[in-house]
Amino acid sequence: MALKRRNKVDASFSMSSMTDIVFLLLIFFMVTSTLIAPNALKLLLPQSNNQTAAKPMTTVSITADLKYFVNTGGEVERVAFHEIEPALQLAVGDNPEAYVSLHADKSVPIEQVVKVMNIAKRNKYKMILATAPEGR
Repeated sequence: MALKRRNKVDASFSMSSMTDIVFLLLIFFMVTSTLIAPNALKLLLPQSNNQTAAKPMTTVSITADLKYFVNTGGEVERVAFHEIEPALQLAVGDNPEAYVSLHADKSVPIEQVVKVMNIAKRNKYKMILATAPEGR
């Protein structure tokens, strides 16, 4: 008498639960990526063939419509002109070797750029005027 095993091991694997997880992750990343608002300013910088290798501690940006932005600890905040100096002092602190990068649109009057440079001089910050490489 031949005995037959009734419990056979099935070697197949169901991938349906794995695909559900992949689709849920895909939906999660698509939703969270649309919630992130980029904090970049659109500036047309003047062109130059000289670039510096100094790393600035913070940046001041002036847009074409004369709005001022200061990078304070990784986030860019819009400030009024009279708030630039306190914001820079907060961002830089007492560092005597502080470099501040000035990003000014090329249509901004030079008078506005000089005013920001005077703030840096009063506080003994080294100012870097950001430019775009020539030929772009």
